[in-house]
Amino acid sequence: MVMDTTMSDPMVGRSLDARYRVDALIARGGMASVYLATDTRLERRVAVKVMHPHLADDPDLAARFEREARASARLSHPDVVSVYDQGTDGSHAFLVMEYVPGATLRDVLRDRGRLELDEAFAVMDHVLAALAAAHEAGLVHRDVKPENVLLTADGRVKVADFGLARAVAGTTVTTTGSVLMGTAAYLPPEQVERGISDARTDVYSAGVMLFELLTGSPPFRADNTYALLRRHVEEDVPPPSSVARGIPAEVDELVLSATARDPAQRLGDAAIMHTALLRVGERLGLHGRVPALPVAATTRFRVPVADHTTRVAAVPPPPPVSPTAETTGLPDSSPRRRRRWPLLLVVLLIAVALAIAGGWWLAVGRYTHTPSLIGLTRSAADTKLKDAGLHPHWLPAAHSPTVTAGLVAVESPKPGGRVTRHGTVDLRLSSGPVTHVIPSLQGDSVTEARHTLSGLDLTIAKTQHSYDDTVTKGKVVGTTPAAGATVNAGTSVTLIVSKGVEQLKVPKGVVGMTNTAATAELRGLAFHVTHSREYSNSVAPGVVISITPVSNTLVDKGSTVALVISRGPQTVEVPNVEGESIADAIKAIRAAGFVANPHEAVPFGPGRVLREHPSGQQPLGTTITLDYF
Repeated sequence: MVMDTTMSDPMVGRSLDARYRVDALIARGGMASVYLATDTRLERRVAVKVMHPHLADDPDLAARFEREARASARLSHPDVVSVYDQGTDGSHAFLVMEYVPGATLRDVLRDRGRLELDEAFAVMDHVLAALAAAHEAGLVHRDVKPENVLLTADGRVKVADFGLARAVAGTTVTTTGSVLMGTAAYLPPEQVERGISDARTDVYSAGVMLFELLTGSPPFRADNTYALLRRHVEEDVPPPSSVARGIPAEVDELVLSATARDPAQRLGDAAIMHTALLRVGERLGLHGRVPALPVAATTRFRVPVADHTTRVAAVPPPPPVSPTAETTGLPDSSPRRRRRWPLLLVVLLIAVALAIAGGWWLAVGRYTHTPSLIGLTRSAADTKLKDAGLHPHWLPAAHSPTVTAGLVAVESPKPGGRVTRHGTVDLRLSSGPVTHVIPSLQGDSVTEARHTLSGLDLTIAKTQHSYDDTVTKGKVVGTTPAAGATVNAGTSVTLIVSKGVEQLKVPKGVVGMTNTAATAELRGLAFHVTHSREYSNSVAPGVVISITPVSNTLVDKGSTVALVISRGPQTVEVPNVEGESIADAIKAIRAAGFVANPHEAVPFGPGRVLREHPSGQQPLGTTITLDYF
């Protein structure tokens, strides 16, 4: 994300809620400005979105700010920008978010024009995983576009700005009033026409964005917003291969399935589109690499780095303990032994006191308690130990699932533990949680998958079942998060288990339908259709005579259904028998496949055919009248 430090901005240098110190301006929009800030309580960088003061009195905009915080707080996913806090400071309403250094996907497109196929699939892998998490949580983003996708130099992808997100109660969300929410280039037809949105709304926008990543421009352009919206309503998104060369047919099919104008014909949600994307990527042998950031995005802004130099004050060692005892000389010249026992008692008492004092020092007095240093920065821990008269001993950093990287994660002795005065405390900074790359489990049994994941300190949250054309029933199709994703140890993984190929019934009523109607119905149910044609005296031309397999038969989805289509009755030329004897004429007519109907037109004649009718090309079996005399 490119940043410009604008010291003239009145927010720079302020402290919001006595906690968030505003350090620099990142970006300014029509509704809010985003700043780089420091959380002084936790000593970490954050991004703070501050609503413009003149908009803070608008209840709708204030509600959008609160909605963004609530929506993002419901999501915990590595591909979603986290929202940490929300509040107001005077006239300033603000959100505190995870700081993601890098650039937007729009910056990358502006610099590159378009992405390579594997780069586009790598970006959409993360975007669809984030949207799938939102849909599972009952949220619709409603503003999926390149400006809301953040990329980092180390290859992370984050979906941001859930300011338009709404909870889905049932199946749809209806926009209130006459305000159309979203960005015109990515809005689906149902949102334009009826103002409603559900998970399929995000699928359409994601399909449009994938089209743009592959071709370098959105599918529709227009002179004004109204004309652009009408194109979304009235025109189908074209296949990307019609705009850019080298795009496989499988990718065209994925984009068109995501951007169908009729929501019922569209992929059902982001999880389904994500699975389809991964399946296409696997078939095409894509290895997925997030595109490199533009040079300007990594050089124009430099964030000052805190000084972590350790300064240890020299503390003199404690003086040696050398208690002295005052001894009393006994008069050697005293002859009376009874006068010596009080002196012996004094010496004994002094010895006991010294033993008690020494035992106390050895057992208690030479120890102090370690202060709590967990969660502090290195410099803060050094200072706190110095104030307690102790010395730090820094060991190599260690992984921690709970402590932010760069803060103290391990302290030995533990906080409150005993340590000798002026002694040393062993410390380790956190290097963040242990991470693992989720392996590909496709084709494994559920037992094998559980064993593999448990060996990586990952757990199975639940299993989902879905039909799959290639993976055997009961075997693993994939996971959520997907294979290749980097996750923290202890992360819950959802297994997607194959239900095998979906079984469908061959529909009723196909026999007797026209060829066009029958083919359309069968293909709509995902059957393949073949055709053959036969003559029929009873079935009109172009109408289905028979179907194989027959109706109501259970077959695999995608199976082939064979239709026999009527050619109508077969016609042949009626033999010309005029002038022939009636007996020969009858034989010829019957031999040609017709029915002879002799009719004596003139009695007592020689028995020759005067006229035959009908003549010419006639259907087999037609009755031919033979007039003879």
